[in-house]
Amino acid sequence: MEVAKRADARLSTDTRTESSPRSPVCSLRHFACEQNLLSRPDGSASFLQGDTSVLAGVYGPAEVKVSKEIFNKATLEVILRPKIGLPGVAEKSRERLIRNTCEAVVLGGLHPRTSITVVLQVVSDTGSLLACCLNAACMALVDAGVPMRALFCGVSCALDSDGNLVLDPTTKQEKEARAILTFALDSVEQKLLMSTTKGLYSDAELQQCLAAAQAASQHIFRFYRESLQRRYSKS
Repeated sequence: MEVAKRADARLSTDTRTESSPRSPVCSLRHFACEQNLLSRPDGSASFLQGDTSVLAGVYGPAEVKVSKEIFNKATLEVILRPKIGLPGVAEKSRERLIRNTCEAVVLGGLHPRTSITVVLQVVSDTGSLLACCLNAACMALVDAGVPMRALFCGVSCALDSDGNLVLDPTTKQEKEARAILTFALDSVEQKLLMSTTKGLYSDAELQQCLAAAQAASQHIFRFYRESLQRRYSKS
């Protein structure tokens, strides 16, 4: 499939790992990730996709307020802070989507009556912000040692007026797109954990975007593994 070929981007890893820049055969922007940046959270990570950057911190499992306590699993909260100003409707919507994704993989039953809080700070937004937030959250959860049944990643797709598919779109490409679709996928079988869409598209285009996102996710998960291997081989 041509779309899958376009998603085949070779990723070279480092502590500040970066993938190849965009080219005719590569639709993913470069990645960079750095963990354990902050001292106060139990885990933290900075994730960069192109010029979109998000800093994530994870607190917990920790004591939870009685009003929020769940007797058989951990209470998971997500807080998304914009680059400037106060959180609005868009941030609250993204918080819900990220929380639903995290709840699908975090083994909260191992820590009942506790709280796990993921705090995300937008550093810069040049497109595919939700996908970057998901990737930052996953790497921060790994750094905090939170038990999960699988890793997860976010992939955004855009469809232009001619039906052409672009993975990991920039802000300009998002504004010009007929439809924007974001998927969260797990690392075991690339199963769909969450999806959110905006705009008009056909069933065939939805399946096309999902197939492209699943192909791209394999490279993101490889990036995760190589980044972690490099980090822990140095420690």
